Amino acid sequence: MRDGTRAVAMLGMLGLAVACQAGAAEPVKTDSGLVSGVEADGVVSFKGIPYAAPPVGPLRWRPPQPPAPWPGVRAAEAYGHDCMQEPFPSDAAPLGTPPSEDCLTVNVWAPAKRGAEPLPVMVWFHGGGFVNGGSSPAVYDGSRFARRGVVLVSLNHRLGRFGFFAHPALSREAPAGPLGNYGFLDQIAALHWVRRNVAAFGGDPRNVTLFGESAGGNSVHTMMISPLATGLFHKAIVQSGGGRTNPSLPMARLHEAGPGGRPSAEAIGVAFAEKAGIRGEDAAALAALRRLPAATLVSGMNLAQPQPETYSGPILDGRVVPGEIEAQFRAARQARVPYLVGANALEFGFGPLPAPAVDGLFAAFGSDRERAIEAYDADGRRDEGRMGIELVSDQAMVEPARLLARLMSAAGRPTWAYRFSYVATSLRGKVMGALHASEIPFVFSTVRSRYEAATTAEDEAVGEIMNAYWVAFAANGDPNGEGRPRWPSYSTDQDVILDFGPGGPVARPDPARTRLDLVERLAGASRP
Repeated sequence: MRDGTRAVAMLGMLGLAVACQAGAAEPVKTDSGLVSGVEADGVVSFKGIPYAAPPVGPLRWRPPQPPAPWPGVRAAEAYGHDCMQEPFPSDAAPLGTPPSEDCLTVNVWAPAKRGAEPLPVMVWFHGGGFVNGGSSPAVYDGSRFARRGVVLVSLNHRLGRFGFFAHPALSREAPAGPLGNYGFLDQIAALHWVRRNVAAFGGDPRNVTLFGESAGGNSVHTMMISPLATGLFHKAIVQSGGGRTNPSLPMARLHEAGPGGRPSAEAIGVAFAEKAGIRGEDAAALAALRRLPAATLVSGMNLAQPQPETYSGPILDGRVVPGEIEAQFRAARQARVPYLVGANALEFGFGPLPAPAVDGLFAAFGSDRERAIEAYDADGRRDEGRMGIELVSDQAMVEPARLLARLMSAAGRPTWAYRFSYVATSLRGKVMGALHASEIPFVFSTVRSRYEAATTAEDEAVGEIMNAYWVAFAANGDPNGEGRPRWPSYSTDQDVILDFGPGGPVARPDPARTRLDLVERLAGASRP
C-alpha cells in the first residue's frame, strides 16, 4: 500500500465513515440505574459508568464493591477519572482526564442502529506497566469497532500501590482474602458488569473477547489463568503482553520470599509503610495506611521512575493469580478459547543500547554467542546498538508471544500469530522501527488521533484493515473474511505469522525464526 491511490481505494472498500453532528442518545437501563449517552457518526457512546463503588477511605485495598444505585438518568457523556498515578510526558497514550482514586468506571460504544441479533462484545484492557494508563486516551476511542458491529467496552482499574499492595495488617483483616491483586479484581468485577449489563447496549454476553496491550495484554493472560475469571469471556487477543517467567525478577509471592530471595509482597508493603512513617502490623497501622494521601501512595512512581523496593506489582497470591503465566500455560491450565497473539518488530527501539550492555546480553548465550551475533547481524553491519534492542525486544515480547502461541496451538485451540512492523509515514527515518504500543492506533483505527495532520491515506488504510481483522476474530473466532489477505492459523511446524508492514499484511513463515529459536533455547536454560 505504498501507492496513495491504492490506499484511498482500500479505505473506500472498507467503508471509512464520514462525520456528522452529535446528539443525545436514548437512555439505557443498567443494574445501577439509567444512563444517557451521545450519538454521533452512527455510534452511540456512554462514558464514565460506575461498575464499582469508589475504592476510597475504608474501601482502599478491598475487593471492589457494588456501586450505589442512582435515581433518575445519569449523564454518561464524559470519561470518568483515570486511576491515580503519576503521568509521564512521553506516554504514547496520554490521559484525557486528571487521575483520581475514584476511578472505577467503564465506557461503552455501540452501533446507533442495530438489528435484533445481539452483537459481539470486545473488552479493552489498557497498558502502562500497572502503574500508568487509563481508558480516556483518544487512541482508545471505540467508535470504529462500533461502526463494524461490535459493542466495545473499556475500563479503568486500580494501579500502582492502590491496585497491587500487600501488608501483614491487610492479611490479618481479611485472612480469607482475596488479597493483594486489587487491580485484577477490578477487571474481574468489570467483566461481571459486562455479563449483567451489556445486553442492554445490544451486546451478547455469550460472545465476549478480551484484548489488551502490554500490561493490558498481561492482564488478558492473567484472566486466562485466573479461576475467578472462568466463563466471563470467550476469546482472547494479546498485543505485546509478554508471558515468560523472568527468573531474575519472578512475581512476588504474597506471604513468602520467592525464588532468588525476592521479598514477599507483604515485606515490600512493609518497606513502603515504613518509608511513609508507619510501623506495626495491627489495625492501627492499617488505618494509618488508609489515611495516607493518594499522592503519598503514588510517591512519584511511574513507568519512567519505577520503585521496586516499595512496589511489588502483580502478586502471586494463589487465588486470583494461581501461578506464573508461562507455568500455567505449560500445564494447560489456561482458558481454552480462540487466541490471537503477537508483538511489534522493535518493541524497545527508543534508542541504541551501549556496547558493554550489548556484550553482556550476547555473552549470556554462552556457546551459542557467535550464532546469536550472526542471527542478529542480518545486514552484516555489526550495528551493536540495534542488535541489542532487537534482542531485548525479542526476549521481552516477541519470543514469549511465539511461545504462548505454540502452547495454545498444542492445546488444540484455534490460534493466530502476528508481527507488527509498520511505521507511520511521518515517522519513517525518525524512529528505528515499529515501537512498543505503536500498533494501538491501527488496531482501533484511530491513527488520525495519534498522528493528526501528518496522517496519510496509507496509515489510515493499515488501521482499517487491522481493525477489520480484530473485529472478525471477535465475531467469529477467526480473523479472516471480507477479501482481506488470508491469515493462516498458527502451528509450530509451519510457524506462519501475519506481518503487518508497509505494503499491507503478508502471511509468511516467521523471518525471525532463527534468532527466536536461540532466545527460546536461552530462556529454557535459565528456567527454574
